[in-house]
Amino acid sequence: MTRSTRIAAAVCAACLIALTAHAGLKVIGEGADRRFDPAQFPPEYQASYKLMEARCNVADCHDFQRTVDAIATGVATVTNTPFDKAAAKAYGVKMMRMPNSGIDKAEAKQLVELMYYMIDQR
Repeated sequence: MTRSTRIAAAVCAACLIALTAHAGLKVIGEGADRRFDPAQFPPEYQASYKLMEARCNVADCHDFQRTVDAIATGVATVTNTPFDKAAAKAYGVKMMRMPNSGIDKAEAKQLVELMYYMIDQR
């Protein structure tokens, strides 16, 4: 195998890994109507997902599309930084502390656990 063939194979393998890494979460809708398909969540996460749709879609803060894009792509849309489990926890705490977010400590924990699950599925 030539050097260029090995490089091409490595790049191709990396592309396949990247594609499969983002294939696990089904997103429905377009633009501001983008949502995760609720049917893909097991029963223990159904209530958490409904909570996420309600709390992470606030007119005076941001729409749900921002949340969907960050979780689905692994990149926080505003900061363009990785959206991993550490970021999910940090955002959960940050949003809990935002005035008028309506997110209490128990809900923040519930939302962070859901994001961890979603990141694992991503």
